[in-house]
Parts: sequence; C-alpha cells; structure tokens
Amino acid sequence: MKIITILATLVTITTAIAQNPHTMNEKEHFQQPFPQGAENPPVNAQYFIGQSYLTQLTHDEALNCPVYNVTFEPGCRNNWHSHTGGQLLLVTAGRGYYQEQGCPARELLPGDVVEIAPDVVHWHGAAPDSWFAHLAVTCNPQTNRATWLGPVDDAQYAAATAEPASAARISPEAARNIAAWQAGEEWFRSDPELAEIFGNFAFDETQRYGDIDTKIRILTTMAAAVAMQSDAVFRMTLRAALSGGITPVEIRETLYQAVPYAGMGKVADFIGTMNAAFEAAGVRLPLDAQATTSPDDRLERGLALQRTMFGEQIDRMYAASPENQLHIQRALSGNCFGDYVSRGGLDIRMRELLTFSILAAQGGCENQLRGHIRGNLAAGSDKRTLLAVITQLLPYIGYPRTLNAIACINEVIPEND
Repeated sequence: MKIITILATLVTITTAIAQNPHTMNEKEHFQQPFPQGAENPPVNAQYFIGQSYLTQLTHDEALNCPVYNVTFEPGCRNNWHSHTGGQLLLVTAGRGYYQEQGCPARELLPGDVVEIAPDVVHWHGAAPDSWFAHLAVTCNPQTNRATWLGPVDDAQYAAATAEPASAARISPEAARNIAAWQAGEEWFRSDPELAEIFGNFAFDETQRYGDIDTKIRILTTMAAAVAMQSDAVFRMTLRAALSGGITPVEIRETLYQAVPYAGMGKVADFIGTMNAAFEAAGVRLPLDAQATTSPDDRLERGLALQRTMFGEQIDRMYAASPENQLHIQRALSGNCFGDYVSRGGLDIRMRELLTFSILAAQGGCENQLRGHIRGNLAAGSDKRTLLAVITQLLPYIGYPRTLNAIACINEVIPEND
C-alpha cells in the first residue's frame, strides 16, 4: 500500500525552516526509540510544510498492520486530511500537536495516543520549538484511503500552537472559538498576556452577549475589518468564513457591500486577498453574477428600494437638495442602492447589518449611522440585534467608536421603546 494512503501529516512555519536549512548530512539524527529514516519522498512531502522523515517499521503483509515512524523537524506539519479507515498515532519523542477541524489543538508528548476516527479532518506535526516523532498505524488497511486537503497556513499553525490557547488561562469557550475562527497570529505566542486578555474577551465574553448566529458574527467583523483597513482581522474572518460553511458568494458580497460605504480605496486590496484564498480552496472564478438591475433601470429600482427602507425621508432629501447637488442624490439611488444594495447573494437584513458595521467601524459617520439604524429596523433587525453586533465588534473597533454607535442606537431607539 502506498505510504500516501497511510500517513496523516503536518504543515510547517516556512520561515523557520528557511532560516534554519539543514540536510541529513549536516546534523545529527533526532534522538528517539525508532530509526529516523530518510527524508520523506516527494509523493508524501508535497503534503507537508517543513522537513519530515519516514521509515517503515513493519513489512510482513500477512500481519495486515502497516506501521511507520514519522519524524518532524521543528515547525513541520502536514496538511488538513482525513482517512477513510481511521488511524492511530503513538507519540514516541519530542513535542507536537494534533488538531481536528473545528476543535482546539491538543499538545502531544511521549506516551500519548491519538485515536483518529474514519473521515475526521485533522492535521498533526511538531511544535515550533521542538522535534517530534510518532508511530503512524494504519487501521483497516485494505480499504483505508487518505484525502488530502489544503495546508495549515502560518496563521492557523500559530493559533493552534499558541501557549495561551492550550493553557488554563484561556477559557474552554474561548479556545473553542479561537480554533473555529482559526484565529491568532505570531503575537499570540510572543505576547501571552495580551493573547490571554484579548482571547478571553473577543472569543468568549463578547460572544456570550446576544443571540446572533455565527455567520452574522463573522461577516460583520469582516466588514468592519475592511472599513478599518485591518489585513490581519480580514484574513482571520476569511479563514473563519471558508471553514465555517459561509459561501464564497456571501463573502464576496460582503466586500462588494463595503464599496459604496467605505470606498474602493479601502476595498480593492481585500478583493485580491479574497480571490487568492478562493483559488487556493479550489473555487472557480469568476463567481456567479448577482446583479438585479441594468443600466436602464438601476436608478428607478434603487430609488424604489430606498423608499421601501426609508420611506418619505428619501423624497424630502431630494426636495431639499440644491440643484448642483442632485447628482449625489441620484448616485445614492442608482449607484449605492441600484448597483450594490439590490444585489443577490445576501438578503437586505444582512446587508443593512454589514452597513451598520462598516459605518460604526469607520467612525465619523454618525449621521449616516443613525439613518442605517432605521434601515436595520425596516429590514427586520431590532435593538437587541444591533447591540449584539456592536458588542461583537467592540474588541476590534475599540470603545470610542463602540460608545458612539450605542449612543446613536439609543437616540433612534430609546430604551422605553
């Protein structure tokens, strides 16, 4: 049986390997109970980040129990993958990690046993600062096949191996959400105190408030990241969206919705990041079109949508606008609402929640924010929903902009209402 059908392996921090290039002739073997073997052959190495080694320990086919010793240099890990027949990992030396999709990573030390059920998507590999070795035992070898998926990128690996994520100081709920959102950068490890404070607040405390679903949490945070020009937060939400079942169209429409409210100057770079992630995930581009208007009817249909959401206020805005500024009112109707807000892929309620998030995150848009709080009410959201969204955004946008948004909410929707 090919080794590729047996092993479940990890991806590495490529920078660590680049800074410390070694070959088998340049360094001693890692001390462990079983032979280290030669470098993993290309047929297997293509599914690893970093350097790994492999040796087969059992050869009698009559025993029907293939066992391999797999050794990882520091930071080395294999791709996300699964086995149709399951697998056993018996840890023999060093320190490593094992993670199932949607779950926190588990630290592995000598003597640990990992039982991997059939078809469970997972990865495993070395800690950033330690060699690691385990025996890989193939279960049900006659029918066991491996399905290899995408790599565990640097951010995912850093989040999984960050000390606070596996320590008692991070709450179980925060650790679960950190893993599900594939959150965390290098500073999660280098700055454990900040990781503890931010991790518990952003991924536990604030997420307890309100009953908004995970899709709203991820996409509103993504919209705020675009408004703030935060590449790190955008990439985190992009990973969370792709791994959490949010469709590519919904992700794309979140960025498109930001164009009229934040400007293409803030959105353009994120379009490239998004499309690169889509292509890496095997998503074919371009995605299906979602336009519902044409150049001939965009103004008429956009104006109708405005009136549906904001009522007579739209006509008053047109009536009060000086002649030399009417073109802006028409642009709001035809471009903002006709070209963007009317698109498919997201319903109007979600689009208004995204707009609320974009305006709140930018700051200085309180007049427009009040208007779109009313738009959110018209679209079916209530005060509790808006407070839940702004609470979700608080760790990312800070207290001044959060408090400004809450003041606008209270002005439009007084507590006694």
